[in-house]
Amino acid sequence: EGPLLLLAGAGSGKTRVLTHRIAYLMDQGVNPYHIMAITFTNKAAKEMRERVDDLVGFGSESIWVSTFHSSCVRILRRYIDRLGYDNRFTIYDTDDQKTIMKEVCKRLQIDTKQTKERALLNVISSAKNELISPEEFTLRAAGDYAKQKQAQVYREYQQTLKKNNALDFDDLIMKCVELFKADPEVLDSYQERLRYIMVDEYQDTNTAQFELVRLLASKYRNLCVVGDDDQSIYKFRGANIHNILNFEQYFPDAKVIKLEENYRSTQNILDAANAVIQNNVGRKSKALWTQKDAGDKIECRDFDTAFDEAEYIAHSINSFVRKGTFSYGDSAVLYRTNAQSRLLEERFVRENIPYKIVGGVNFYARKEIKDLLSYLKTIDNAQDDLAVKRIINVPKRGIGATTIAKVQDYADENMMSFYAALKMADEIPTLSKATATKIRPFVTFIQTLRSKLPYISLEQLMDEIRAKIPGITTLFICASAAGGTGSGMLAATARIVAAEFNITVCVVVVLPDESENFQSFANTVELFKELEQLDCIGAVFVLDNAKRQDKMKINEIFFAHLDAFLANENGGDYGCLDRSEINKLLETPGMAVI
Repeated sequence: EGPLLLLAGAGSGKTRVLTHRIAYLMDQGVNPYHIMAITFTNKAAKEMRERVDDLVGFGSESIWVSTFHSSCVRILRRYIDRLGYDNRFTIYDTDDQKTIMKEVCKRLQIDTKQTKERALLNVISSAKNELISPEEFTLRAAGDYAKQKQAQVYREYQQTLKKNNALDFDDLIMKCVELFKADPEVLDSYQERLRYIMVDEYQDTNTAQFELVRLLASKYRNLCVVGDDDQSIYKFRGANIHNILNFEQYFPDAKVIKLEENYRSTQNILDAANAVIQNNVGRKSKALWTQKDAGDKIECRDFDTAFDEAEYIAHSINSFVRKGTFSYGDSAVLYRTNAQSRLLEERFVRENIPYKIVGGVNFYARKEIKDLLSYLKTIDNAQDDLAVKRIINVPKRGIGATTIAKVQDYADENMMSFYAALKMADEIPTLSKATATKIRPFVTFIQTLRSKLPYISLEQLMDEIRAKIPGITTLFICASAAGGTGSGMLAATARIVAAEFNITVCVVVVLPDESENFQSFANTVELFKELEQLDCIGAVFVLDNAKRQDKMKINEIFFAHLDAFLANENGGDYGCLDRSEINKLLETPGMAVI
């Protein structure tokens, strides 16, 4: 009971502490429905969920375990209408934000060669992280011309988002805080639901996240935060180190416990780390220690060139493997910027060292998949002008920039969305009859799919849309949401085949039956941005261009350990494909399954 700060050093087992605390609360008779655990990444949330399930068993499904953003989406989907939005809002990613900002700068006659869109978006993001609204930003900008221009951009940007019934990532938390402050009834309902709140990686929270947690915990004050001020590295993303440093000021009755025993590293490594970090000013004192041996001393080498450095690393790894000291999988290379990986990769290829770059291409940023998602967004939320404009000419319909500008002008004059104006194309005086005729089939297609929405599955709808987008060929889709090792192997196999045949791999999420709807799909797409973060996936192979389709044939694809993809015949649900889907694969023309 009451506020608790756990100062947990690196490798001190803080995730274990949180999961065991949850189990202890349940042992003490706390209803799991009243417990909330918040993490920063989807991967951490998934790991915590798995640990809690293993530890607690029955009842663990009632515990609220998620990221800050996922939690806010869940709340806003129910109540954002109280802030004047539609509950079927769209979440804009970085590319969408940049597109909106370009439009805003054009309207405000801002030269983007002098003031980059990214810089303006960073200013707005920083303001939102500090819970500064466009109105407050304008007041603070008085007397500063540059700030006043930024305030104007911020105001116009937010108005465009509102018009499109869309939120960006920073809005998710800011709007949730706004909702709680504007509607005490909603806040009280969540305070009653979430009586015991635990926050992981607390040193990385920003002002908005702190305020969200403070509001939720203010009634019962059962707040447990775990963090390490020495590991605070996200100031550039808005993290506020004072949240953890001043925790006892915000909660005077807080208890502080230090976790200083490290279970991961040797004492020599800890001594070096302690010696470096103790030079920081404004930190809570602690010193990591371990029961392990001192271990090998840290080796420090200087090189004249980056090439020499890469060569030394490659030779060292090969030397360890030849001696049998380590395997390739026991080695890792850390570097600071992506540009530094090129020389290392070139050297590893020459030395025949197998490697994997962790973190890479954003699969959802590919054109074909963004087109597919824009169709889904338009069907779900026709107010999203950005999505409609992206696909109005996909496939080619002869609708150009001039036509789009005329439709947008009509929409602005009549205070309506871009899509609503498209439905009235015949009544737009600046459009010729021939142009209106080109628009009509697009509107008919969208309206037809919208009418089918209650009656067909997400996968069926995607099939209909995919038929409209040139260049996408489906090999097969993983239809079970069981995930596990099967889906991971499927992803790995897809990447290998793609590399071998120079195919671009894109990913489609298939949700569990109970949550198979557009809002869940949109949330999943926007919140899970990289392949490794997906729990249940299917592989869609996209040819680089339409011409290659004629020239390329894949005669054989080998799926090793196909049994890992099969559903358990004894009733278990750990697999990715059931027997009927395997049979469909076997019957596919031109496909050989070995």
